[in-house]
Amino acid sequence: MNVFRLVKNVVIGRALNISDQNIFQHMSLVALLAWVGLGADGLSSSCYGPEAAFLELKTHTYLSLFVALAAIVTITVICASYAQIIELFPTGGGGYLVASKLLSPTVGVVAGCALLGDYVLTIAISVASGADAVFSMLPPAWFNALPAFLSALPADEKIKFYKLLFAAGLVVFLTLLNLRGVKESVLLWVPVFFIFVGTYTFGIVWAIASHFAELPQMAHGVMSDVQATCLDPQIGLFGMLAVLLRAYGLGAGTYTGIEAVSNAVNTLREPRVQTGKRTMVYMAVSLSFVVGGLLLAYLLYHVQPVEGKTLNAVLFEKITLNWPASVSRGFVIAAMGSSAALLVIAAQTGFVGGPRVLANLAVDRWMPTRFATLSDRLVTQNGVLMMGGVALLIVLFTDASVSVLVVLYSINVFITFTLSQLGMVRHWWRVRTTHPEWRRRMCINGLGLLLTGGILILLCVVKFDEGAWATLLVTGVLVALAFWVKHYYHGTQKKLHRLNELVAAALAEDGLAEEKMPPACDPLARTAVFMVNGFNGLGLHTLLSVARMFPNVYKNFVFVQVGVLDAGNFKGADEVENLRAHSRREVERFVNYMGRRGFYAEAHFALGTDIVDEAAKLCDVIAEKFPQAQFFAGQLVFKDETLISRWLHNHTVFELQRRLYHHARPMLILPIQV
Repeated sequence: MNVFRLVKNVVIGRALNISDQNIFQHMSLVALLAWVGLGADGLSSSCYGPEAAFLELKTHTYLSLFVALAAIVTITVICASYAQIIELFPTGGGGYLVASKLLSPTVGVVAGCALLGDYVLTIAISVASGADAVFSMLPPAWFNALPAFLSALPADEKIKFYKLLFAAGLVVFLTLLNLRGVKESVLLWVPVFFIFVGTYTFGIVWAIASHFAELPQMAHGVMSDVQATCLDPQIGLFGMLAVLLRAYGLGAGTYTGIEAVSNAVNTLREPRVQTGKRTMVYMAVSLSFVVGGLLLAYLLYHVQPVEGKTLNAVLFEKITLNWPASVSRGFVIAAMGSSAALLVIAAQTGFVGGPRVLANLAVDRWMPTRFATLSDRLVTQNGVLMMGGVALLIVLFTDASVSVLVVLYSINVFITFTLSQLGMVRHWWRVRTTHPEWRRRMCINGLGLLLTGGILILLCVVKFDEGAWATLLVTGVLVALAFWVKHYYHGTQKKLHRLNELVAAALAEDGLAEEKMPPACDPLARTAVFMVNGFNGLGLHTLLSVARMFPNVYKNFVFVQVGVLDAGNFKGADEVENLRAHSRREVERFVNYMGRRGFYAEAHFALGTDIVDEAAKLCDVIAEKFPQAQFFAGQLVFKDETLISRWLHNHTVFELQRRLYHHARPMLILPIQV
């Protein structure tokens, strides 16, 4: 165990102290770091989005200025609309919470499941694209010295094998990194992120400044392309619009990741709303500048595709053509190397946003509740492992093929975009009589609805036959699974309702019974210690069962409760204090209940992310004080249990029993059938 803990501390990090008053300050992200961790997804798309749009226009390259303008407008509108979402939902939740609260829980689960699928694909395609970029920079001679078992394979198959191995390793590395915490995972990428921003900004500014005199000629070039396209009998006006729409749609990946800030508001530095809105400004300006600037630079340098090179690589080589050789080579390597690294960093958005969406679904019982639990690093560990595991399977199943993944990508996020904007439009219409700025705000979200809804339809039409149907099918299956989980938890809650009637009966009995004075504490007397989770039917049933089974045996009664910190309540120091106060009140109700009946009783409680660990520590303290302590806990037993249904519940009492067993402390678990 000590070896395991040592390895865990080295790889993932030591447990964080939840009692630290500055814990949220230490863990939170300022706007600049949030831009790095959540904005890399959009910026990384500049490595392929503008290129795809530019090449789609073929010889009519001047039309790319229309695409650039449309992209800038879209980015601005989506960022502005999500800034309004952050303001309205300052505790986070993003598209899932917006759709759930403003439309309906059913629509919300569709938005949440769609976003989950998008985040998994964000990780997969980012890692696969990064692997492609890294391997395209390596000389072919490096792959000659390969292990003997690969010697029979063709050269391209050897490269493909190592590329797949590299991509899979990246997913595993990123998963472990995110188990350490959001801030720790973001800090690692700061230098690379700003090398990318710096080189691309300098390159675009240099391109525009060195061709400033040619800018007026752009208008003439645009008019010539429009006239030539409209007069072409094979294309015409509507054909030109279709080409522009397709080119615009191919760059839709640029807008993914914008919603991540609204999902992760509770990771931002206070004041969170202002930090979130400032982050949105950084994202809007950087995305607009890079996408629009690259398309303009392609035109200014008359960039043409070159076999084995991206358009960005060709552009930067043209920009640095007359520079000193060493400076030129260093700048191109820095720009393209940071591009490759940024593609990998873009997966960070999936690891930040995905587990939070999964946790929000779990808190509302649409997903197993274990996805809302936090590790001792205060990370939604199960969610991170799930996102990494599914992304790894997708990478392996598709052989890390970007051409396959890009077909599946970006559709789901526009489902969430569209539903979020629809919910916000409905909200502003509802508050039109009380909110003075409802018209302006509804116009922003309404324009966002038109843009994102249009892109969603366009992507479904263009990509459906190419394989996008698989994305929609998997999302539908995930939604169906969520409804099944919700139905199961709802049924369980109904079964527990009868058990909780004991609480009302106990309170009524208290009002009629004669109150007795509890005796003084006798530490050497027989002591019953109960693990409870609130003053509820389960705890009372366990207490009354022990009283029936062992009449007049126990003189002392001790109640233990652990307040569990999870994604639903770990949102700030005030929430933690509320949980602490609630846990104290609930466990003291048992003390009052037994005290009025003439028994000595006391309460012990703690806060933590690991129930077993915290409860075991309390049990050690109690056993020292009461040598004759006997520990009890109740466990719900459901009829017709299956392996899947058992997985939807926690069985912490059995883990605690094993822990106490190793410390030679007796614990009895009472089965309570419902």
